[in-house]
Amino acid sequence: MDRRHFLRSLAATGAAAGATATAGCAGVLGESGPEGTILGPPEIDLSEASHPSYGEEMPDFTVPDPIAGEEITVSEFEGERAVLWTSFYTHCPDGVCPALILRLRRAQEVAAEEGFGDEAAFLPITFDPERDTEEVLREYADQQGVDLDAGNWHFLRPETYERAQEIHDEKFGLVIEKQPADDIENLEYRFPHYGLIILANKQGIVERAYPRGPQTDIERLVDDFRRVVTA
Repeated sequence: MDRRHFLRSLAATGAAAGATATAGCAGVLGESGPEGTILGPPEIDLSEASHPSYGEEMPDFTVPDPIAGEEITVSEFEGERAVLWTSFYTHCPDGVCPALILRLRRAQEVAAEEGFGDEAAFLPITFDPERDTEEVLREYADQQGVDLDAGNWHFLRPETYERAQEIHDEKFGLVIEKQPADDIENLEYRFPHYGLIILANKQGIVERAYPRGPQTDIERLVDDFRRVVTA
């Protein structure tokens, strides 16, 4: 099966398969994974998906964080911090993106509560930089309860929409395309949702890919995250 078609088929069945998505995040007991991984193999094999999956390298790229006023390079966290990554846009009309940010935010809260916030990095990247300005991202952080002062959360904003498309396509196998939003008042355009979250360990190796991120059980994701960060 074509890798990109595989991912789209997962996204299309996401709402109906919430229970399966939860199970797919769990490790298989008694099995060891590829060298460099901490968690055991996932119950659902995503190796044919277009996005990075278990045991593969976390994609490296450099994107500005307009709030911090600095360039963020993913590989700079290797050896120091585990990474939770997702993509989103603040004008999301159907609750998918807030659900993704909620899961990263909950992991951030646990990291603060349990004292390992300095060992994690949260890297949500917008694919709508035309509307997601620094001011908008700050307001969104406040709305979603994100702690920007923790020093581990970076809202990544590519310089242009074309750059955002390039990163998502080349690094994550995701096609990002604007679609008309004529059916939604005061919204000029919208985007399709893949709902992908990726967890990578401190060595830059993907431990889990959650293609149905908005349906992924929060406590399961947080438990995976905790085990990876504190190993």
